[in-house]
This record gives sequence, C-alpha cells and structure tokens, in this order.
Amino acid sequence: MATVEITQENLQETITGNDIVLLDWWADWCGPCKQFAPTFESASEKNPEIVFGKVDTEDQQALAASAQISSIPTLMAFREGILVFSQAGALPESALDQVVEAVKNLDMDEVRKQVAEQQAGEAQQ
Repeated sequence: MATVEITQENLQETITGNDIVLLDWWADWCGPCKQFAPTFESASEKNPEIVFGKVDTEDQQALAASAQISSIPTLMAFREGILVFSQAGALPESALDQVVEAVKNLDMDEVRKQVAEQQAGEAQQ
C-alpha cells in the first residue's frame, strides 16, 4: 500500500479505523523530510497491512498545531487508536523497520492498562 495523504478531514477516521497507522509529518521545504520520504515509502510497500500516512504541515497547519508538531520530520505511530510512538527527526531505514516491528509486537492489553493508570493519576492531580 502506498502512502496516503492525511488531512483534518480524514485523520481521526484513519487512526480509529485501522489497527496500525504511521504518520510522517513533513513539509516541501524541509530537506530532512525529503531525505526521509523514500525510506517511509519503502516501508509502506514492505508493510501493506499498515496505513502509512503523510501530513503536509504547510497545508495542514491547524492539524500540525493541534498535534503539537514543533519540528519536522516527525514520525508518529498509532496502534488501536492509541499514540504509541512519536519522534522528531529522519530515521534511517533500519531504525524505521525497528519501530514498525516494535509497534506490531506491542502487548496492547498492557498499553491500555498503562494509559488507564496514567489517566487515573492525572485525574487525581
């Protein structure tokens, strides 16, 4: 599956409607973003069961602001609608492959438990 363009209109549906979603936040003027693009595209072809989305931060400024994107490229990974990874900077192919494998192998029961504990802790403050 090739990468898909993510906008304000389809972001939530994409994240909640798919098991694993990787998002590349980028801009056309960003050199590291352009260097990372072929790596991201290659990973999308090797992992057709995962949705690989690209968010143009220039075109989707409100979306980038709401996601608190402060530097690009930024890679985010969602599993079962939960943000499980977020890191700025262009990753080499081997590192991106490691992220993909780690997200695939997550124990989501444990992740949901940690999220619930974190939310309970925040509610007490």
